[in-house]
Amino acid sequence: MKIRLIRESMKQMWWGFKAFIAALAVAQAACITAIVAIDQVRKVFRRHPEGSYPIAPSREIAVEGNSVRTYTTGTAVYADMLEAIRGAQNTIFFESFIWKGDKIGHQFKQELINAANRGVKVYCIWDVFGNLVVGPRFFRFPKIDNLYTLGYPLHHTGRDHRKILCVDGKIGFVGGYNIGDTYTTSNWRDTHIRVQGPAVWELEDAFVEFWNIAQKWRPKLSRLRDPRVRRWNPPVASVVNDPRRMLFPVRGSYINALNQAVESAYITSAYFIPDRVIQQALINAAKRGVDVKVLVPDKSNHLIADWVSGAYLTDLLNAGVEVWRYQNVMIHAKTAVVDGRWCTVGTANIDRLSMTGNHEVNLTIASREVAAQMEQIFYTDLTNSRQLTRHEWNARPATWKLVERILKPLAFFL
Repeated sequence: MKIRLIRESMKQMWWGFKAFIAALAVAQAACITAIVAIDQVRKVFRRHPEGSYPIAPSREIAVEGNSVRTYTTGTAVYADMLEAIRGAQNTIFFESFIWKGDKIGHQFKQELINAANRGVKVYCIWDVFGNLVVGPRFFRFPKIDNLYTLGYPLHHTGRDHRKILCVDGKIGFVGGYNIGDTYTTSNWRDTHIRVQGPAVWELEDAFVEFWNIAQKWRPKLSRLRDPRVRRWNPPVASVVNDPRRMLFPVRGSYINALNQAVESAYITSAYFIPDRVIQQALINAAKRGVDVKVLVPDKSNHLIADWVSGAYLTDLLNAGVEVWRYQNVMIHAKTAVVDGRWCTVGTANIDRLSMTGNHEVNLTIASREVAAQMEQIFYTDLTNSRQLTRHEWNARPATWKLVERILKPLAFFL
């Protein structure tokens, strides 16, 4: 009798749980539909200010045998990337999450083909999911002995969210810029970095390891030789997330830097949905007197991510973390600078997908000069931003808070 009662009770609990999940899913769907519909109406009837943003000056900075330069406009970084491709003599490693089939996309494609035609070994990777809206014809390449291409398949663990260009083992680029016309406009603000010198190995090694893994599903691909390490404990180092092996050092680098911060921690993230550990590291830093500032878009190109992000701001603001919102322009950068001595630039956002889901790559740089440059960029960005105060945030409508609570579970998928 008791066993039957226990079974009936467990069955009722199970059905109750399923009903709750179903109700939550319906509520989430309703919220998403309403948010998207309202946003579309606003786009039709409301004229938004034309985008523009202040630009911090960039310069070459020497870092123990390397030269480092930052970019905050697509026009500048694309010009130097294409110049590097045109000057290639031996090898080109090119990887992009999004590679649009527009004017800029075709320009990169043609220069890569030209390089292969003149004898350079060219290796290209793009993410299939990231380019679902790009016509498949764009990714058809001529059969050239020196040209090797790979679309990272949909069915594999994690998306290939990385953006890498390495030329001849001498020049390397990494950062937030995908390839396309959109990213050259004044409505898009991002950060990329170029390295020249021995530290290019850090990006080369990341590309080669990923390419060679592809042998398991594309056995006809040419396997690359692992590049020889050039320096132990370098001041410029790569950190590479690999969901296939459950390795997420980018996340660890952020947590370690925040835990060691003494004076300041300035973070820019296109999509800010921190997990509990990163959130607590930010709170702990602020509570011990560290000047913690987080810069996010006022409105990103992923509206649902903005709403989910809101569920994490209350505790941060209450702890003294400053939250700033970039105005009228989509800021897509993924950067941090801590104590004016350590910084990171790369492809990883502070969200669940980047930190524990996707293939990502960041460069970490231990240099006061580069950190000073990154701080200058950050403070320049603040001149186009508005600080979100705790009073303003706590006074938001109750309906907003309810929607945030309903959508918060989606953080595991964003």
